[in-house]
Amino acid sequence: MHGTVIRNTGSSYIVRTDDGKLFESRVKGNFRLKGIRTTNPVAVGDGVTIRLGGEGELAFITAIDDRRNYIIRKASNLSKQSHILAANIDQVLLFFTIARPETTPTFVDRFLASAEAYRVPVVLVFNKIDELSPDEREMLRYWEAVYREVGYETFRISALDGEGVESLRTRLYGKITLLAGHSGVGKSTLINQLIPEAKVRTAEISDAHGTGMHTTTFSELFDLPVAQGIPTAGSLIDIPGIKGFGTFDIKPEEVSHYFRDIFAIGADCRFSNCTHTCEPGCAVIDALETHRLAPSRYTSYLSMLEDKDESKYREAY
Repeated sequence: MHGTVIRNTGSSYIVRTDDGKLFESRVKGNFRLKGIRTTNPVAVGDGVTIRLGGEGELAFITAIDDRRNYIIRKASNLSKQSHILAANIDQVLLFFTIARPETTPTFVDRFLASAEAYRVPVVLVFNKIDELSPDEREMLRYWEAVYREVGYETFRISALDGEGVESLRTRLYGKITLLAGHSGVGKSTLINQLIPEAKVRTAEISDAHGTGMHTTTFSELFDLPVAQGIPTAGSLIDIPGIKGFGTFDIKPEEVSHYFRDIFAIGADCRFSNCTHTCEPGCAVIDALETHRLAPSRYTSYLSMLEDKDESKYREAY
């Protein structure tokens, strides 16, 4: 029997079969021995084959369909393993909050580079615009300009009061969309705006640290309501908030390929194997010095080159 994984609780999965039935399922023990170096060999969005157990028993996942793409990160505290955030997605909404909590450009750039590596489009969503001070609004304009210049689409929204949500909604129809970002950036609030019956739990930001409180503890797929004139509504995948984003299985010489701006500028370097760190005739360093490349993007690029240090960016969810 074939279906799609719509929920991952860590110990079991909910599979929705092609005829709409739901089955709680588990992975057979030997499934993990097939060279899959991940903490979760099955992810939300995976197409799977299940075998039903007896009455009152769980079903078993016996096979996974070939994935057309996925988003992957270095697993928490397990440097030689990865964690698949979601599979078979059409796009990611990557949440960027200027404050409460603050999203760092290094986190954003690492996520964008990984998405480029696995051919997943990303849309940047600047949330909580209703809470910004004048100085924070100026910072918002700066970051919007940086990423639009790189070629990423951006949206401004307030998921809490609905500002900008309708324009974003049209970007979601007919697509499977992963919502990603730090805890507390408003992913669950947006889901509740778009799908009121979802009733996803939300929490206040920590006053002491300005960081998000974990409310989403597992990954789950939610179907968007059908709208008039839209034959396929689409789906949203909610995942636990991410603190750090450790990139996985990207070689140092490949890192520049996944920074759109650095890759384009690097075509003019004197040497084809330029690392953009110290070589003479480096077009990237020249662009940095002449303010044609955002310093934050170059800093993020260098941080990924240093990822041989296995202790970097392995914070837990």
